[in-house]
Amino acid sequence: MSREIFETQIIRVFRVGGLVVFFAAAAFPFYWMIVSSFKPLEELLLHPENLGLDLRSLDFTSYRQVLLKHGFFRYIANSLYVSLMTVAVSVSLGTLGGYAVTRLRFPGKGIFSAGVLLVYMLPAIVLVVPLYVIFTHLGLRDSLHVLVLVYVAQTLPVSVYMLKNHFQALPPEIEYAGMVDGCSRAGVIWRVVIPLSAPALASVALYTFMIAWNEFLFAFMFLDTPDKFTLSRGIVQLAGSVHLSKQLVMAASVVVTVPVLILFLFFERQLVRGLTAGALKG
Repeated sequence: MSREIFETQIIRVFRVGGLVVFFAAAAFPFYWMIVSSFKPLEELLLHPENLGLDLRSLDFTSYRQVLLKHGFFRYIANSLYVSLMTVAVSVSLGTLGGYAVTRLRFPGKGIFSAGVLLVYMLPAIVLVVPLYVIFTHLGLRDSLHVLVLVYVAQTLPVSVYMLKNHFQALPPEIEYAGMVDGCSRAGVIWRVVIPLSAPALASVALYTFMIAWNEFLFAFMFLDTPDKFTLSRGIVQLAGSVHLSKQLVMAASVVVTVPVLILFLFFERQLVRGLTAGALKG
């Protein structure tokens, strides 16, 4: 065996081993969460070291209690409403903003284009205190719509940036042809640009949805009424109840995680296409 072949095999072994270790480290917490949510409380207390799961003795008691007794159906509806509203506003404004930066000329375009990510670069913990004070004085703090406004402010800069890169890869001649055929600028955006940008729009929508669905800090600071809690805020309230077992907390965590995981796996191809659509121009 030549030295080059031996070195290639060693590199391959290390690469595969690194991938296995990384996958195990990433998947084990999720696996442990699922196993803990399906086991009876007695088994968790008597055998906490047992990581196996017997499919013949699955216990759905924790899920029934979480969804029916502790109001997680309401939390799911609140999170779904906030996330979909954030996606609708952020994608709509991001499309218009990204197109304007790419195709139109207006005063301050260079400054706006260069500083579009400055808001996103600020840590959320820096913004939460002044926003908390402002919304409290205005009497708007305990509201899902204020949460939508904050999430839009968080995700809109990245939406504009991602869509701007994609629009730069679209040949402007296609838009000129639409205008020659009688379309207005708005008609070109609706009939030409948006259909051609479906993968990029899907990736932005998925990114925005995941941010709004999983966000915790602003929901924890701004929401006080239990009927308005999102899923992340509801899990904190559930975990703070000392008389409840970790079985319920694990079941609630699965309820939060699984929808986003399914959504990501379903739209994975569109997400990759959208993220790479603006990598090459022309």
